[in-house]
Amino acid sequence: MPQKNIDASTSPKEASGGAPPLSPKDFRVYNRLAEQMQQFHNHFRLSWNQLQDACESTGKRPGGLSPRQLIMSGLGFCSQLDFHHSIEEQHVFPVLAKKMPEFRRELSLLGQHKQIHKGLVKLEDYLTKCRSGEVDLERSEMKRLMDAFGEVLWAHLDEEVHALEAENMRKYWSLKEMPTLPM
Repeated sequence: MPQKNIDASTSPKEASGGAPPLSPKDFRVYNRLAEQMQQFHNHFRLSWNQLQDACESTGKRPGGLSPRQLIMSGLGFCSQLDFHHSIEEQHVFPVLAKKMPEFRRELSLLGQHKQIHKGLVKLEDYLTKCRSGEVDLERSEMKRLMDAFGEVLWAHLDEEVHALEAENMRKYWSLKEMPTLPM
C-alpha cells in the first residue's frame, strides 16, 4: 500500500505555468485550503497505518492493540472518515465545483469518495459484527477489507490536497475570493 505524504507547502517560487510567481503572502492565501486539508489527511494516514500495523503484526498484542481496541479504533476510523467526507460533500465541494472541475459530481474526487465509502461500509459492518460478538475478529480479514479500498483512499488523500494547492487555486479564484471559501 502506498504510504506517501504530499507536502502542501510547495515553494511559491515553483513553476507557475506562465503566471508570475506568487509572493509569499499570496502563496499562503492561495495554499490555505491545501494546508488545512493536509492536516486532516495526515490524521487519516496515521490512523490507517496504525490499523494496518495492528493487522499485520504478530504476537500477544499485535500492533500493541487488543482485539477490542483494534475493533474500536477501526470503527472510529470509519466514522471519522465518513464524517469528513460528508462535510466535504455538503459544504466544501459544492462551492469549489462552481469553478473547479475536479470537484464536480461526475469527476474523480467524488467518484473516489463513492469507492471509499463502499469499502468503509464493508469494514464497518464487519467490525460491528466483531464488536457484538457475532463473529470473531480475524486480523487478516480486517486487512483484506482495508486493502480493498486502500489504494483509492491513498490516491484520494494525495489528489485532493494537490487540487487545493496554491498554483491550482489561483487558476480559478481571485485573492479576494479565497478567504470566502469554506474550511
